[in-house]
Amino acid sequence: MILKRNFDPRKVATYVWRELTLALVLSVGVYVSHVTLGISQMTIPFGILSLLGAALAIFLAFRNNTSFTRWGEAAQLWASIINQCRILARIIITFVNAHQHTPQYKAAAADAFKREMAYRLMAWPNALRLQLRGIPEWDELRPFLSASDYETVSAAHNKPNVILLLMGRQIYDGMAMGILQGFDSFQMEGALAQLSSLQAACERLKTIPVPRQYDYFTRLFVLIFIVLTPFGLVRLLVAENVAFLLIPLSVLVAFVFTILERTGEVNEAPFENRITDVPMSAMCRTIERDVRELLGEKDLPPALQPKDGYLY
Repeated sequence: MILKRNFDPRKVATYVWRELTLALVLSVGVYVSHVTLGISQMTIPFGILSLLGAALAIFLAFRNNTSFTRWGEAAQLWASIINQCRILARIIITFVNAHQHTPQYKAAAADAFKREMAYRLMAWPNALRLQLRGIPEWDELRPFLSASDYETVSAAHNKPNVILLLMGRQIYDGMAMGILQGFDSFQMEGALAQLSSLQAACERLKTIPVPRQYDYFTRLFVLIFIVLTPFGLVRLLVAENVAFLLIPLSVLVAFVFTILERTGEVNEAPFENRITDVPMSAMCRTIERDVRELLGEKDLPPALQPKDGYLY
């Protein structure tokens, strides 16, 4: 996620250099043809260009609004993941501790149950983050899982889902051992169901893009507008005796419309391991810190801070 207010022009250039190069070459060609060689037929009425520009601006606004809605939904889903992980961690600890007065309560087994459930809970958002970003760095899960759990999870196709399965099995093992009692399992299963629903919503955003026709035709219309811009501006600028502005104005128009198109493109995919991502790494660290604190641990990992204006 981008936090800084000012951007490095070099990073911006990597997104738009092709379109700017096209605009520069075309505007130089039109300038030389019209002003130097006197070939005045290479023009189009400015009214046509302005009409196309207005229509394209509306199209880009619609696409960017849709893209930002997707990004906002992704951020909201991960905020809900943080909340649900806190709720489940609290339920695990308070429910287990609530049965200390019962005859079948065994402190060592109860503490082991709480710790294993909590660490599996910390593994889950990290596995979801890696899966959504397409980063196969599954060793990051080792600190949270036992050796047998890690083998099971690493061999699975949908690793977050398998972690939820392990947690579900552990809940009923806890019921059988007397660590959990009464209706504890129903509330814990409800919390797991919420996590599963949030995972499915994230997977929907990852696998179902904005309809491709919007992406394709937006790129096509921006390209067409960039090509037509110098042909529409040259007659007007020559009439005003400012033909020398044709090249910088054409490049500027290309820059503005291309940036608008690229902004929509990157925002519609919030899980692509880019600087524009929802900051899932920082959110996973928040979950880890909160769960460890609920377990009573004092040596908490530091919260992730922005790096060069970006929070990952």
